[in-house]
Amino acid sequence: MSINPDFLAPCGLYCGVCAIYLARRDRNRKLQEKLLQLYRGETPGKGKLPGAEQLTAEEIGCDGCLAQDRFMHCQQCEIRVCVLARGLEGCHQCDDFPCRYIDEFPMTVGKKVILRAVPYRRRHGTEKWVRDEEKRYHCPACGARAFRGARRCSRCQTLLDLD
Repeated sequence: MSINPDFLAPCGLYCGVCAIYLARRDRNRKLQEKLLQLYRGETPGKGKLPGAEQLTAEEIGCDGCLAQDRFMHCQQCEIRVCVLARGLEGCHQCDDFPCRYIDEFPMTVGKKVILRAVPYRRRHGTEKWVRDEEKRYHCPACGARAFRGARRCSRCQTLLDLD
């Protein structure tokens, strides 16, 4: 299995299953618009992402946390800055995990996944973590690819709880 090093987000969120990445890769304008509403706080019951007021659908895209072209949230991520300043690959190597950056992570699903994924990566290693994250995000009913945070399968509409 070939692993894209740009997808190995220091926080423990594997970028290969990120809706932001997949929306641009697949040229899925509908998903970009939904994500724009989510990050701007226009989705009922969801908080807005700080700094997202001027965000546009065209800016919903990313090549991975460690790539040059990163989503606005990933550009300002304090977890990424902390990990790189400590000379680590990720939170899985940090004795202070979980820390205040994890506690204050602004996206509920992301925080839930971080708290699951970091100990898993620590225990099983990067290759198995990536392989298992790739396997996890598929609809159990029809096998369609899903993204982190998806609530329904885009193909068969089955309710999903993959995170």
